[in-house]
Amino acid sequence: MDLEAVRTFAAAVEAGQFQKAAADLAITQQAVSKRIAALERDLGVRLFTRTPRGAELTIDGQAFLPHARELLRAAERAVASVGAGRRPLRVDVIASRGAAAGLMRGFHAAHPEFDLDVVMLFEIEAAVTALRSGAIDASFRAVAMPGRPLPEDIESVRVLDEPLQLLTGPAHALAGARSVTVAQLVGHRIWMPGIVPGTEWGAYYDDLVAGFGLTIEATGPNFGSDVLLDTVADTPALATFMSEQTRLVWPAGHDLRRIPVTDPTPVYPHSLLWHRDNPHPALAALRAHLAATRPALDAPGTWRPGWVLPR
Repeated sequence: MDLEAVRTFAAAVEAGQFQKAAADLAITQQAVSKRIAALERDLGVRLFTRTPRGAELTIDGQAFLPHARELLRAAERAVASVGAGRRPLRVDVIASRGAAAGLMRGFHAAHPEFDLDVVMLFEIEAAVTALRSGAIDASFRAVAMPGRPLPEDIESVRVLDEPLQLLTGPAHALAGARSVTVAQLVGHRIWMPGIVPGTEWGAYYDDLVAGFGLTIEATGPNFGSDVLLDTVADTPALATFMSEQTRLVWPAGHDLRRIPVTDPTPVYPHSLLWHRDNPHPALAALRAHLAATRPALDAPGTWRPGWVLPR
């Protein structure tokens, strides 16, 4: 169905005359007649009865009118939904309690005028595919992995180097330390059931193990952070790594300890990824906000995997 013909039909109803409808639409009266005749052929009914006083709706025309108006309203809503700044900015933050979610909360506080739609995708391949298809506007990820560079149409910038901390229960051998060096962690069991081979964080911990000889175990099912905290609290021989800005709440009886890691401090490199042709104004505002609030990267005394590009 030709939407312009439907619009012409509605204009003719409002005007009461084809001639006035033509003036309202800035087209000729002949064009109005042709559009309505084509619409009538598509519908297989007469919509107007021509009288000396103008054009009057037939019974079929009266039945069609409310649906025609709804079609035009739907078309307006469709156009408005993709207008500049009208669609919410869709951003992948990987996890709701992590640093990326905190960065988005900061952006929302600074720019409440932008609507946001926060999603959580699992793998970087899914995030890149969603960026290229337009399903999301941005994603927080490690920039690259060994042998898996980003596509040329995906831009990125590092926005945060987040320190890792050691999380232990009260009976762990290191529980009383105010800080621990990486060398002190050698020989201790660090349980990370959320590590998935082939992911960017899997590659990160592979590099950490290779660089410092740590023992990181990813055995057992991942039942989520609550079960992880329960197990670490009750098992003196186990500890886990937790990013500094990960928000955690645990029962008071757990008495868990978050201990800074030093000499060097392992940091996880968060980057913002986006498609180079994405025109969403909120994306430009997000990038500017992150650039203005970004802390220093590659600080002395920190470690990051060598395969992360310093972009």
